[in-house]
Amino acid sequence: MAWFWFATGSAVFAALTSILAKIGIEGVNSNLATAIRTVVVVIMAWGMVFLTNTQGGIRSVSRKSWIFLILSGLATGASWLCYYKALQVGEASKVVPIDKLSVVITLVLAFIFLHEQFTAKSIIGCALIGAGTVLMVL
Repeated sequence: MAWFWFATGSAVFAALTSILAKIGIEGVNSNLATAIRTVVVVIMAWGMVFLTNTQGGIRSVSRKSWIFLILSGLATGASWLCYYKALQVGEASKVVPIDKLSVVITLVLAFIFLHEQFTAKSIIGCALIGAGTVLMVL
């Protein structure tokens, strides 16, 4: 059940991120705002690595893991740049639901690339998330 509490924390902090970013980005270039946020995230992430004394594990990261973690980082950076620009020019109440379509996209990509199960429940869930997004954005 630990995954549930971490996922819930993720959702709460993601919600706070959107509201705090919308307030903080006022009058700031979205790329600059993303860079500032990223520096904070880097400091926080490395702080956790040293706090938990796991920095020694860097030597055992495989080449494949390095490649995919770097690609994931690039995708995160692109996502954040797009997200901050969208927040700057749009309403948070419309930007955030569209951003959360990432749930549907992730399920589809997990099915295609990770061969995870696509059940009736997940298909219905994707449809409801998509429909909910459309309703919220209109």
